Amino acid sequence: MTRFDPAGPLRGTLRPPPDKSISHRAALIAAMGETETHIRGYLDSADTRSTLRAMTAIGADVQASPSAAPGAFDVRVHGNGMRGPARKSAEASIDVGNAGTLLRLLPGWLAGQREGHWRLDGDESIRRRPVDRVTDPLRLMGAEVSSRRGTPPLEVSGSKLRGIDYRLPVASAQVKSCVLLAGLMAEGETVVTEPEPTRDHTERLLAACGAQIRSEDAGTPVAIRGRLPARRVTVSAAERLEVDEIPVPGDFSSAAFVLVAAILVGKAEVRIEEVGINPSRVGLLGILHRMGAPVEVEEGRPLGGEPCGAIVARSGPLEATRVSAGEIPLTIDELPLVGLLGCFTDGETVVSGAEELRHKESDRIATVVEGLRGIGAKIEAEPDGFRVKGTGRLAGGTLDAHGDHRLAMLGAVAGLASDDGVEVEGFEAAGISYPSSG
Repeated sequence: MTRFDPAGPLRGTLRPPPDKSISHRAALIAAMGETETHIRGYLDSADTRSTLRAMTAIGADVQASPSAAPGAFDVRVHGNGMRGPARKSAEASIDVGNAGTLLRLLPGWLAGQREGHWRLDGDESIRRRPVDRVTDPLRLMGAEVSSRRGTPPLEVSGSKLRGIDYRLPVASAQVKSCVLLAGLMAEGETVVTEPEPTRDHTERLLAACGAQIRSEDAGTPVAIRGRLPARRVTVSAAERLEVDEIPVPGDFSSAAFVLVAAILVGKAEVRIEEVGINPSRVGLLGILHRMGAPVEVEEGRPLGGEPCGAIVARSGPLEATRVSAGEIPLTIDELPLVGLLGCFTDGETVVSGAEELRHKESDRIATVVEGLRGIGAKIEAEPDGFRVKGTGRLAGGTLDAHGDHRLAMLGAVAGLASDDGVEVEGFEAAGISYPSSG
């Protein structure tokens, strides 16, 4: 049990840990290359270490060294080429740990090998994560994939793939990325259309590595602050990928915990530097703007093709708001924080269209509602989200993280802003994505 007591004014400047999503993708795409790639500032966490071990298991040469960036190390990956897994690991069992991104992206590459067989499995939490969202489009491409009633273990056999025109039934950057990676191995073009916009880190990295990939708006842009138009992404088969260096910016999802703490703790002012501000990741900023939070963004020099900058957050009063389906993919990791913010308003904050939360490390709708209610929140679950009746405060108490790293961090922030403090049961889960916190 880890206790977080109410805090005095939070002031200072920090750089958040490296971006988790980009770290996963950088290691995977570097392993697909044929030369050495230097990943500068790779996140040092349980999930991202799982990805490095997986790349080693399928034949890549991975070397790690200390980094100047906090919560990071530098990685040199000498890839074994697009067809490397079939040559160097034709039969392999891959432990993905708790890394859902790895579980859903890697099958796209493996499925396009001309031979070989791989088994992907993980911890108890990962065995509850649905994989049919990636197996369905892969089968349409001609892949041989199977699972245990739609959940891991996931079996992948190398097959000859064909390009498809696929519309995602649910907005998911992980599923989109899996299909795009498979498209690199398939005959013809592969097209993925999103029902709602999702993070585009995979597309940016593939373009930097020389892949033939293009994006265009899929329909009429939506004129709502914080919401982007859906995209149609097309990729062609690739013979090789190559990039010398991939710098990883600070993780906005990690920075979000500090931002919200600064907003909720009186007389606070925090500056977060070198953080990724990719529009497909920062939906929380639009929500904070609607709630009246005093947050400023300073755009800086791009880092590795990713928009980057500084964010300054100060404490201030908040207004209730509504978050609907169009914003969910841009805010999926920060929605628990929206629930916490809603507690400190004097109205009702509603999150809807967020069914995806039920398929994370925990059922995040159920666990967020249970956790916040246990420390004094007036919050009710809905099938696709939750409702929070703001009282302007939280008393405090005990919150069970249920093995979910984001719920653990939610409890920590809640404790700083509460009246009496919060004890977080299972806080060590935070180390899955936020180094030195577990």
